[in-house]
Amino acid sequence: MVSMPYGNLPIASLQRKHVMQLLDAKAKAPGAARCLLRTLRSLVQYAINTGVREDDPTAGVRVKMPKSDGYRTWTEEDIARFEAAYPIGTKPRLALALLLGTAARRADVVRLGRGNIRGGLVHMTQQKTGKPLAIPVTTELAEAINAAAPADHLVFLVNEFGKAFTPERFTKWFVAQCERIGLKGLSPHGLRKAACRRLAEAECSVHQIASISGHASLAEVQRYTKAADQTRLALSAVARLKRTDRQH
Repeated sequence: MVSMPYGNLPIASLQRKHVMQLLDAKAKAPGAARCLLRTLRSLVQYAINTGVREDDPTAGVRVKMPKSDGYRTWTEEDIARFEAAYPIGTKPRLALALLLGTAARRADVVRLGRGNIRGGLVHMTQQKTGKPLAIPVTTELAEAINAAAPADHLVFLVNEFGKAFTPERFTKWFVAQCERIGLKGLSPHGLRKAACRRLAEAECSVHQIASISGHASLAEVQRYTKAADQTRLALSAVARLKRTDRQH
């Protein structure tokens, strides 16, 4: 059976026009439309495998998603405001230091503990890619760990029950800490992007940034270096203009 308004029709009678009409009905919610299309494809594929039908009316159909930069990158002002509200020794500050100091995804940050630190490096294997990384421990990160990380737990960050966060619960908790001090629309992943931005602004190469962030594709990392290069060139251009004005 197919979702409304064709819920009473057998999957064998589903036509391309039906698919398009169903998706058009969700035009204002492209995310939901894409989920619906995936569901329809699964149903159709099952029908083909079982001999109920021979063709796929969803073949070639796409849902156009709106362009977005994704999670907002934290600015230096955002970071300074967070640090002012949560000093060294607090759990929110430790979370910030771990996210910024490792450029790691939330799923990796919540698994980090003292067992991951050896020889002044944070050793981790990315959950998403399976890629092993070794990242130097900065002074700021070491201070945050020593001041706030519980000594009797396997991980640095524990929830109110003294257990490791799940990635989802960690995000919910961290966003709440941000909103409590008036920082809206920020997320843990935005700090991963901020860490990459900082590296780009320090004139690190694409490969140097990726060696820390662990990005499988360099295309995303290149956006940070291009933005940093544009800023440096703009500042250089204005400085040159000012020198020229003084000479005249």
